[in-house]
Amino acid sequence: MRSFAALYARAGALAARILPPSFLLLVARLGIAAIFFLSGRTKVEGWLTITDSTYELFRTDYALPFAPPVLAAHLATYSEHFFPILLVLGLFTRPAALALLGMTTVIELFVYPDAWPTHLSWAGLLLPLIAAGPGAWSLDRLIGLDAKKDAGGRSA
Repeated sequence: MRSFAALYARAGALAARILPPSFLLLVARLGIAAIFFLSGRTKVEGWLTITDSTYELFRTDYALPFAPPVLAAHLATYSEHFFPILLVLGLFTRPAALALLGMTTVIELFVYPDAWPTHLSWAGLLLPLIAAGPGAWSLDRLIGLDAKKDAGGRSA
């Protein structure tokens, strides 16, 4: 009879084999992109026409102490469309993830400070993308913006 620790280690090794890092990074990219892109779609009608209700939200609920409401509405709405598209493509992944992490920080500090569990989950998807990059299944890797790493984290 095998010990629990040995079975646990074997299950972990199996998970590592069937869930390669590139797959996990792809899931992170798609997951966080969906969150922000769908949020951006609630702010527009048609292709990218910002709605009156969006401007009103940025005048009231989303008011920021450092940006005028109209500017903030445009920056947030376009960012919620542009950066998720980059993440899905795996193009300029690290800066796109960093931009969305900055947006998350602003939302946490100035808009919804009690929503920290949600914002922490977003950060949990964004931070690996910033640290590890997009993974092998990305345009960054294809065009050489993110070099393949060896097991020690060195460029191959």
